[in-house]
Amino acid sequence: MLKKTIIVLTSITILLYVSFSGAKVWLTSLLPEKAHFEALKKTQTQDLTYVTKNQPEYRGKILAVVTSVGTMGEDKATGYEHTELARAYYVFVANGFEVDIASPKGGKSPVVYDNEDMGRFDYAFLNDLKIQEKVEHSIPLADINPQDYEAVYFVGGKGTMFDFPDNKDIQRITKALYQENKVISAVCHGPAALVNVTLDDGSSLLANKKVSAFTNVEELTLIPDAKEIFPFLLEDKLVEQGVQFQSGMTYLEQVSQDGKLITGQNPWSVWRMAEMVIAELGYTPKPRVRTPEEHAVDVLATYRTHGIEAARRLIREQPHAIQKILIVMHGVMAFMQFELGAGIDILKLANELKHLTAK
Repeated sequence: MLKKTIIVLTSITILLYVSFSGAKVWLTSLLPEKAHFEALKKTQTQDLTYVTKNQPEYRGKILAVVTSVGTMGEDKATGYEHTELARAYYVFVANGFEVDIASPKGGKSPVVYDNEDMGRFDYAFLNDLKIQEKVEHSIPLADINPQDYEAVYFVGGKGTMFDFPDNKDIQRITKALYQENKVISAVCHGPAALVNVTLDDGSSLLANKKVSAFTNVEELTLIPDAKEIFPFLLEDKLVEQGVQFQSGMTYLEQVSQDGKLITGQNPWSVWRMAEMVIAELGYTPKPRVRTPEEHAVDVLATYRTHGIEAARRLIREQPHAIQKILIVMHGVMAFMQFELGAGIDILKLANELKHLTAK
């Protein structure tokens, strides 16, 4: 009964707030004009000055690994996350590294596109014929010589939960790189690659390591029956293997580093994680203009840490730099998790941002 009451109250609260703000008109007004999206879709790699200007000399190769699994549960589509590959790829390239793309089976891997999160880098990646040639013909992991690489990056996506944990080539490559003091990195579900890596001394690579990955809360909020779909929940498996699990705020940036091991919690952690890889390889990451999504993450993290007034001050400093839709999504997510006060506050922030950017 209590749960039903909460659900009813939540629904009423949402309806009252959205009605007050203009319902569908208000929500639609938070989205950029159609012309904005059309312009984004035309972005080319040569338009990304971060990538093309002040390019350092060649520094070596980084291996990016994506899943080969395209379905889960009752034929629900899955794969690797496009944004998690595209953004890290460009950070690595902008900082002087060549990137090879590999997968357990090789060839074209299934991919998931999150249209709400797509930005300039994500579309440029799709429009680059040379990059897409790599994507279409990913290297089979069995053909990979770890000696050729300075680091490996395991791209997230729910498909990884099925073909990363027991893959002998992933274990071979990861062990070789780690024991040669090279960098191991992963984000979101990507750390599933590490759960069965045993070093030559018989110890687990993960034992007593600080690691971030997609959390149980994040998983179960989006997929309530995740325990039935996946072979395990990633957070549970990592803890079971002796990890000091580093959980950040839900669906916000969180990156952990333990020596040469660098891991991120979710898609919003990719930029920072990739730049930490560059730093661990011995180079100062190239300066980069932060994306609208990153600015929105800053606002949300500020709200969660310091309250609504601190978040409002941050919004007023540079309203046009902030992605509105991500803030709205977090407001809705707060309601889904029965955080009524937070949901109302976050939607208020979105509404204020809408008015500031209309000026």
